[in-house]
Amino acid sequence: MPNLQKSSGSSVSTQSSSEYPYQILIVEDSADDVELFLRALQKVQVDMDREIKSVAVSNGADAANRILERKYDAIFLDINLPPPDGVELTKRIRSSEINRMTSVVILTAAEDRGLMTRAFQAGANLFLSKPIDRTRLLRLFQVSKLPIERERRRVQRIKVKCGVVIESEQQSFNGETVDLSLSGMLIRSNRVLPVGSGVKVSLTPFPGAEPIRTAGRVVRVTGNEFMALTLETIGKRESARLGEFLVPLIAATTEVDV
Repeated sequence: MPNLQKSSGSSVSTQSSSEYPYQILIVEDSADDVELFLRALQKVQVDMDREIKSVAVSNGADAANRILERKYDAIFLDINLPPPDGVELTKRIRSSEINRMTSVVILTAAEDRGLMTRAFQAGANLFLSKPIDRTRLLRLFQVSKLPIERERRRVQRIKVKCGVVIESEQQSFNGETVDLSLSGMLIRSNRVLPVGSGVKVSLTPFPGAEPIRTAGRVVRVTGNEFMALTLETIGKRESARLGEFLVPLIAATTEVDV
């Protein structure tokens, strides 16, 4: 159950990130290779004592849509896919909003150094040779655990109510955060702006505090009350103040050291 705490007049709900399973995307057009991967993955879950939920797709077009729809902890890409191939998909992941920092692992049976170089230049983190086996997959998750947990901290949303003022070119209005992370926030207000709108945000972490000011962009709208914002431009001082407020709350929910 989430822990309900009070912090400086703001209600905060937290839950350990270690309670959540890893979410991974597998992009592989060979059904046999997918089957081998999933068998190895079942054993790795036991070795790590950690649930890993996977989604497998067989083509780059489907994967390209999925990386825009939800956040993954790791994405495994076959390098030799019909367009878009693994290199092109890696570029799209790195230019996406929600998965640009996600760990990308290239799956390949070839020792093509030129291909590996292009994949690294596109933003791939690691390579995994096929056929996939338990030992190599376990070692990869062990190596990737700390980066995955760090990224989870960066995007982990804490349910906290803080007052905000939203300013756009046309208007200014008040709202309240539903949840907040180091990279974005969900806001409830009596009006919303179109997706893609650039805004200025003034966040008051607790009553009487100096507002934290940053720039953001609307990335999702739900109904007539809720807007999700990603933070785009924030100064060093404001970033430090946001961290001072939020990082202790995030750190209290995870067992992994940074």
